[in-house]
Amino acid sequence: MPDNELTIRQATESDVPLLLDFICGIADYEKRLHEVVATEESIRKSLFGKQSTAEGLIAECDNEPVAFAVYFHNFSTFMGRRGLYLEDLFVKPELRRQGIGKKLLAHLAKIAMDRGCRRFEWAALDWNESAIRFYEELGAQKMEQYRLFRITGTALEQLAASG
Repeated sequence: MPDNELTIRQATESDVPLLLDFICGIADYEKRLHEVVATEESIRKSLFGKQSTAEGLIAECDNEPVAFAVYFHNFSTFMGRRGLYLEDLFVKPELRRQGIGKKLLAHLAKIAMDRGCRRFEWAALDWNESAIRFYEELGAQKMEQYRLFRITGTALEQLAASG
C-alpha cells in the first residue's frame, strides 16, 4: 500500500459507531465477541466525554476506514513519567500484512515521543504468534517476568466492599 493512500487521524465523536464496529471486529477475531458490553453511549462518554481518559485513531485508505487504535496514558513510577498504553489495534483482516499496523504503531510512537512519554506498551494474546513475531521484529520486548491480572464483576464488587 503506497504511503499516500493511507491517512491516520484522531477519532472524533462522529466515529463512535465505527469504533464500536472495530471493537466488535477485534473481539470476534479474538473469539471474545460474547464479552463485548460496550455501547455507542459508553464509548462516547469514555472517549469524548467530560472526563475522557482514552483516545482513538482511525486509519483510512482512500477515505475508507481500514483500522483503528485506542490508547491512553499510564504512569511509570520508576521513570517518574507517563507512558502510552495501546489498548487495542485492529486492521481489517483483508488488509493485513500491507504495513497498516506498522504505520499505526509508528504514529502512536510519535505521539508518545511528542508527549514526553518514556514508554509505549501493549499486551498481546499468547496464542497470537504472528502478532508477537511482528512486534518483536519492530524491536518490542516481551516482558516475560510480568503476568497481567484482572478483577471484574462480583470479585471487583467484593474487593471494593471489603475496604
